[in-house]
Order: sequence, then C-alpha cells, then structure tokens
Amino acid sequence: MHLGAAGRIPGDWRGITAGELQAAAAEGFTVLNLIVTDPGEARQEDVDRLQRMFAQAGLQPGQTNGRYGGALVSSDEAERVAGIEFLKRMCGLTSRLGAPNTYLRPGSLNPNGAWLPHPENRSPQVFDRLVDSAKRACRTAEDEGVSIAVEGGVVSPLYSARRVRDFIDAVGSPALGFNQDPVNFVASLDDAYDMTRFLGEFFDLLGDVTFGAHAKDFRIVDQLLVHFQEEDIGSGLIDHELFLREMQRVCPDGHVLIEHLPPEKFAEANRQFMVFSDRAGIVWETPLSSSAG
Repeated sequence: MHLGAAGRIPGDWRGITAGELQAAAAEGFTVLNLIVTDPGEARQEDVDRLQRMFAQAGLQPGQTNGRYGGALVSSDEAERVAGIEFLKRMCGLTSRLGAPNTYLRPGSLNPNGAWLPHPENRSPQVFDRLVDSAKRACRTAEDEGVSIAVEGGVVSPLYSARRVRDFIDAVGSPALGFNQDPVNFVASLDDAYDMTRFLGEFFDLLGDVTFGAHAKDFRIVDQLLVHFQEEDIGSGLIDHELFLREMQRVCPDGHVLIEHLPPEKFAEANRQFMVFSDRAGIVWETPLSSSAG
C-alpha cells in the first residue's frame, strides 16, 4: 500500500510548490491528494509542471477532490446537471494528471454544507438522483480510464455499509468503487465500542470494491447526549491495526491518506500511524526515486 496525506498542502493544486512537496516527502509520505477548484481551468503546462515537481520529490499524485458541494443530489435539475458535468471534467483532469481516482461526494440537501444532515437525505428520491448522477459520470470515467471513489457518512444519503453497497450495485459501473473512511459512519455507542464488528461489516460488504482509504480517529465526548468528535490518530477508538490489516488484504495497492489535520500536524500523525502499521505488519511502498531534472 501507499501512505499518503489529504490536505497536507491546502488549497488548489495549481498553487502547490516544489518546496511543499519536498517537505511532505521528508515526513515519509509517498502520495498526496489534489484539491481542484475548477477542472476546466487546467492548462497542459499546469499539468506538466505538477507532474515534474511530483517526480522530483519522489511522490505520486493521489486522489483528486473537486469542489462541487452537494450538487449530485440536488432537487434543482440545473444544479444537479452542473455537478455531474463538473465530475465528468474531474475524470478528464484525473486522467491527465495520472492520478488513480477522483472523489465522489454524495452530498446533502442541507443548504449549509454537503456533509450536514437533512431529513430527506435518506429518502428513495435522493438515492435515485445520486444513482443517476453517478451513472452519467461513470460513463465518462470508463472512457477516460479512471476510477471514481465514493465516500459516505452517517449524515449523508450513503449512511451505512449496506447503503453504500446498494448504491455501487445500482450504478453498476466497474469504474465506481469505495473509499473506506470508517469514522464518517460511526452512528451509535454500539458502533464506537465494537470496532471488530463495525469495521468487519465494511470490509465484508465492500472489500471487493475498495479503491483506497482515508485515515483519522474519533472519540466519544463526555456528555449526556451522544456526541462524537474527531481526534488525533492514536488517541481515539479506531482499531488502526485491524483497519490496516484489512486494507492490505482487500486493497494491497491502494492509497491510505491521513486527513483532517492542519499541515503542521501531519508529520506527528505519520509517526503515530507507523506504530500501528508496524504492529500490523504492513508493507508500505517506498518513495519513487526523486529526479533533479
């Protein structure tokens, strides 16, 4: 597997500098994700420059992540079509960049954000709109020879392992797979306190369609009403050893990207992650040989 980071270099991919890439490589990462504000603005010279800098740092471009919000499930057809077209352009750019996949955000009907709850997010109508949006985008992904990695979460239309599996099966495209990110799906104390059962369901149902993963941690906040909060890796409840062993079993060539940290915290997160990785016997891919050209 490849150990990488998502958000290690914040901001649009065209603003990435050689120095930032060298710093990330020195911290032990081999892959970095790419944030895309507008795929239509990508010039070939931008693509060439990025690929050259990654090669010089011994890094690989990772998952691309486009900024299209919750459009794929919008009840406004014009907004939804615009989101689909954005994702199609993301597929084209992903192919040009040589990245492994682009991220599919299921979205939300909540106008305040794509990762916020709404009472209709779990409705059949929203699910059907998301399936239709993904089918259209996947046709372009197949033509471009790239993959689309869908993520989910308890507040989203894809709120469980079973629901994600139903979605992938309904779309029916070989280009579509799953981005494992278990923290997003923790919905109860039963989930939080039984990681073996909780993680097992995701790998049992989705292991054969897993393209990669995001890594983070969470804790239970001490209060009357149940509340979960993200936590530094190693300080929470995720069984990272089990998670990594399962990832190596189902997706030995995948990218595992540490995420949701300020840039200055990634180096320490990597060190903590390596403790669990060593215990689990994980074999990571080594950095590419850097070039000076």
